Amino acid sequence: MTGGDIAGLIAAGVFAVLVALLAVPIFKLGKVFDEIRVTIKSIGEGTTPLIDEVTATVATTNTQLTKVDGISNNISDATANISALSSLVAATIGSPLIKIAAFSYGVREALSGRNKPVRARRSR
Repeated sequence: MTGGDIAGLIAAGVFAVLVALLAVPIFKLGKVFDEIRVTIKSIGEGTTPLIDEVTATVATTNTQLTKVDGISNNISDATANISALSSLVAATIGSPLIKIAAFSYGVREALSGRNKPVRARRSR
């Protein structure tokens, strides 16, 4: 056996030890990748029902908002009708009431003026 053969055997032994030392971290890294794969799969399986629930909730909310929109339109119409009715009542009853109040005030003043002496009436 020559010196080159011995050096080759030593180099092969060192290389085998190096491969053995590097195999352990690579094996552990493979286990980490397996765990990551399992975790991603479980997240995907859990997300699908959650997305279905969110979709159902959004659909229900849209239905309720449509109902609320109809209610608010009805309230707007009722408010407009009440406003028109109050304007009609004010126009129909308000003017005669003002005239009656003015007439009754005039009659009161005229009657209260009759009981006073003539000088008291003029001093006003």
